Amino acid sequence: MGLTVFVPRETVAGETRVAASPDTVKRLTGFGLEVVVERGAGLASRITDDDFAKAGATLGAAKDGGRADVVLKVRRPTAAELKSYKKGTAVLASMDPYGDDAAVAAMAGAGITAFSMEFMPRITRAQSMDVLSSQANLAGYQAVIDAAYEYDRALPMMMTAAGTVPAAKVFVMGAGVAGLQAIATARRLGAAVSATDVRPAAKEQVASLGAKFIAVEDDEFKAAETAGGYAKEMSKEYQAKQAALVADHISKQDIVVTTALIPGRPAPRLVSAEMVASMKPGSVIVDLAVERGGNVEGAKAGEVVVTGNDVRIVGHTNVAGRIAASASLLYAKNLFAFLETMIDKEAKTLAIKPDDELVKATMLTHEGKVVHAAFAGAAGGEPATAAPKKPAPKKPASRKSGGDA
Repeated sequence: MGLTVFVPRETVAGETRVAASPDTVKRLTGFGLEVVVERGAGLASRITDDDFAKAGATLGAAKDGGRADVVLKVRRPTAAELKSYKKGTAVLASMDPYGDDAAVAAMAGAGITAFSMEFMPRITRAQSMDVLSSQANLAGYQAVIDAAYEYDRALPMMMTAAGTVPAAKVFVMGAGVAGLQAIATARRLGAAVSATDVRPAAKEQVASLGAKFIAVEDDEFKAAETAGGYAKEMSKEYQAKQAALVADHISKQDIVVTTALIPGRPAPRLVSAEMVASMKPGSVIVDLAVERGGNVEGAKAGEVVVTGNDVRIVGHTNVAGRIAASASLLYAKNLFAFLETMIDKEAKTLAIKPDDELVKATMLTHEGKVVHAAFAGAAGGEPATAAPKKPAPKKPASRKSGGDA
């Protein structure tokens, strides 16, 4: 019997994305696989059941996950979903495992082979599978759109007979994937854009998008990147100088977008309450790291906080999901590209190769055990013999941006 792929409707509150598209369904069925999509799975992403059916999918219900060989998801399986899956089912999703060993252990206990898509190595071969980049790109775009919505003035400079409207000043903190897209979007909307990052190489990227780079560019900064592209730890003296420069710059901005995330750790604090208090009434801050504790003091997940000096701190969660119709198409392609590497097209079966670098980097659980090195100490896994290490190889933490870690 051939391979059955199941795409469920996401059950986590507020999740609007879906893990397949008509295009990926068509390509999977083209391999001779059966694809079952739960009814209503794509509605929040503007994909109708009829769209999936025309692409070759069979419309089903949640219980169909019990007969699937592969499950494609956006979020990791819930306890109820795990109970319905048969042992050996391969589940591809953004597992968000850091800080939740119990969830990782539960997946191992259920006997599924879980692949954490956010651990995909950043190598040429895996570019089309990089969910962090595809979703962070959209989050960076949406952050500026959300800021423009909250900001009660025009972003571009406008010269009219009645007078001139000055361009809004936008400051982007972090020039990773989300940060660079935020810069590009703000520039397209006509804002005067500046940005900062701890990597010297980011200066050229920022400048190429027409933004001004803000950093203390002394000798220490110029030597702040290793041969592998990683950021070095900066001295306390440098950090103090950079903080003073940024604090002064923020006080003059209309909009600030923060994007810094570090895998497995709380988001670094970039904007203090004092910095927020220094901003002009009506200014806006968008914190893309709010789900990990936030880059901005006072930010609250799922809320738009209005401070005493009338600064709006935007803390929307699942920002890529706010433009689900676009996000789902890209995410679905990421999952398809990875799954395709594990399909034996002749036998129409799943052929997972343990030695494949993509499998090694992303496999969390397999055959009842936690197998990823970073989570080897989780219940149900093998005892860790060394200090847990981050999934490899990836861009350094300092290169991460909102939704990019």
